Order: sequence, then C-alpha cells, then structure tokens
Amino acid sequence: MECNIEWNGPEGMLFVATTGSGHTVAMDGAPEGGGNNLAPRPMEMMLVSAGGCSAYDVVLILKRGRHQVTRCQVTVQGERAETDPKIFTKIHFVFTVTGKNLPEKAVERAVSLSHEKYCSAVAMLEKSAAITHSYVIAEA
Repeated sequence: MECNIEWNGPEGMLFVATTGSGHTVAMDGAPEGGGNNLAPRPMEMMLVSAGGCSAYDVVLILKRGRHQVTRCQVTVQGERAETDPKIFTKIHFVFTVTGKNLPEKAVERAVSLSHEKYCSAVAMLEKSAAITHSYVIAEA
C-alpha cells in the first residue's frame, strides 16, 4: 500500500494525497497554523479512517450473518493530549445501526469483533488512546 502526499504551496498548508487505489483527498490546517481551512485536518482524517474502518467491519459482519442491515452511521469523538505530540488519548465511537429486526446481540458482537479483532485503524490507535464504543439500534 502506498500514498503520495504533495504540498500545494507556496502559500498556505493545503496538501493533496493520492492513494494507491487512485483516489485523492485534501488536507489543510487552521488559519492560526498557516492553513486556510480548505479541507479536514490530518488528525481529523485519522478519526475518519478509524470510523470508516470499523463501520465497514460492522456492516460486513452483520451482512455475513444474514441480518437485514440498511444503514450504519458512526460518530467518533477524540480527545488529544495538551502537549506535543498531541496524540489521541481517548476515542469514543457511537454506532447507530439501522435495519429490520436486528438482534441486539448481533450488533453488539459485530461492534466488539471490529474493535477487538478486525479493525486495523482501531488496533493502531489503541496503542496510545483509551478506546470505547457504544451502539444504538434503529428499526428500518
């Protein structure tokens, strides 16, 4: 796996990343850090990555269990250290899983399996952050 990240200088702090799969994503900084607030911050992208990785697992696990999942939404809240490097110290995931007759045990199992076994992004972040999760089940 490889990505290329290029500064879009000479002004500001806009970076454009191209992934090995051919997709692009922009990242920028806050004005007080020299950026122009044109795109997400790199640390926000880390939360997005962890949320996407885990949501992917949850949907896949539920589908493989033949459950009728129709939607999965996750909110990820991260707290960072006050001093440099300002790593994440706490991260909480709130999953809202929607479907028809979804058993609570199946949703709980899918979220737990993602966080304990499958999600690479969560596995990396848990080396420095306390990771917690909760879930809500909504009927479709």
